[in-house]
Amino acid sequence: QVQLVESGGGSVQAGGSLRLSCAASGFTYSSNCMAWFRRAPGKEREGVAHIDTSGGSPYYADSVKGRFTVSQDNAKNTVYLQMNSLKPEDTAMYYCAARLNFRCADWGFYRNYDYWGQGTQVTVSS
Repeated sequence: QVQLVESGGGSVQAGGSLRLSCAASGFTYSSNCMAWFRRAPGKEREGVAHIDTSGGSPYYADSVKGRFTVSQDNAKNTVYLQMNSLKPEDTAMYYCAARLNFRCADWGFYRNYDYWGQGTQVTVSS
């Protein structure tokens, strides 16, 4: 059974930091595209960052570039999203997604992913 389980969300003040985790299980972790998305109330889903589990340069949305860092621990089948200098506009539900046996696109985010996590809420107050 494939599972993506996010954790690490919470409430912080502007300028603070959080680290999200996405623990993957039920599929071969190598050679996949792992992505972070977010959805704020009343807004469309937005790609935040992605990383190839087989290696390669991570990709970031312009809105988070320089503040967020995506990384992975292959031994733990886990992807992380370190979020620094958080802003109120970062408030959203954050989701982890996996597209299996695909490399991430260097131009942005795929429309479709094979699996999604349940999400973790991030709230940033001013």
